[in-house]
Amino acid sequence: MYRLLIPAMTFTGLLLAGCASAPNDPTLVMQTRKPPAEYADCVLPKLQRSAQNASVAQSQRGYRIVVTSKVVADNVLEVYKTSSGGKVFLYERHLLASSFAPSSFEQAAQDCL
Repeated sequence: MYRLLIPAMTFTGLLLAGCASAPNDPTLVMQTRKPPAEYADCVLPKLQRSAQNASVAQSQRGYRIVVTSKVVADNVLEVYKTSSGGKVFLYERHLLASSFAPSSFEQAAQDCL
């Protein structure tokens, strides 16, 4: 009985470790020379091509792109206007704590810089 309990608890801990990061801390912060509208116009089609359900909201200062997930917390990409273009904040929650390559969400964000 105990032999099954330890691996099950370890596996559950690994699954939850990806969600353990603080929800208000960005996973990645990037700078772009593109204004927020141009950056959002670049990122949105890339996310939709990778079969991600993305919604866009515009504010006075920039754009917020939310990719919904049924498994983990939603991934969010925020772009704010700066004097030299835009500042990009990526909030991504991985199902597993470790990932060796950028996700399609992160790759789309970096491709549009």
